Amino acid sequence: MTPPPAFSRAIKIAPSILAADFAAFGAECRALEAQGADWVHVDVMDGHFVPNITFGPATVRAIRPQVRGVLDVHLMIAPVDPYIDAFAEAGADIITAHLEATPHIHRTLQAIRATGKKAGLALNPGTGAEGVAHLLDMVDLICVMTVNPGFGGQKFIDMTAKIRALRAMIGDRPVHIEIDGGVTTETAPLVARAGADVLVAGSAVFKGGTADAPEAYGRNIRDIRTAAEAAVGQAV
Repeated sequence: MTPPPAFSRAIKIAPSILAADFAAFGAECRALEAQGADWVHVDVMDGHFVPNITFGPATVRAIRPQVRGVLDVHLMIAPVDPYIDAFAEAGADIITAHLEATPHIHRTLQAIRATGKKAGLALNPGTGAEGVAHLLDMVDLICVMTVNPGFGGQKFIDMTAKIRALRAMIGDRPVHIEIDGGVTTETAPLVARAGADVLVAGSAVFKGGTADAPEAYGRNIRDIRTAAEAAVGQAV
């Protein structure tokens, strides 16, 4: 594990292990980073806040030694607060909670930061950008859901107007805008142009490859990154 990088608005690709081979998480994480992934994204679902059950702190603890870079943990659970310490102790670098998951989101963000971790705030497609207006100095990342959370492989929902609004609200604050859901080479330019810098992708990264033959992961990551960077005029 290396120290977290300095803040940057350069495009970052964060493959979601929800699309990985569950029987080979360690090898998958190592392969993703070797093939150019910037972060590794863990989608935690509880079968209550969202209609699916995925991973818990034990999974994060198991893969932490396999991930040298940023381990980005997205909690799609309610309640959130009782589990923050467990995910922090398991090795998450960023812990993201949903605005919709608690009536006391300010307290939740305080609790995340009290662990020494970066605090993220996620917004479902039906939640407006105005919900974060009084929280911008409490967060390190805003995750804009471009699908309704719960399952991978869903069709992209256009949230570019929300992304643009958030980018204007953030101003020069060191806050990432992350996109989660339906990211492909076709949709990456749309969200990057609107102001996003972290792109979570599952099936679009893992298609065509395996942990034993991960070259397709690298091609897919490069293609998504190139499409996004070209849209915002970054070097490709």
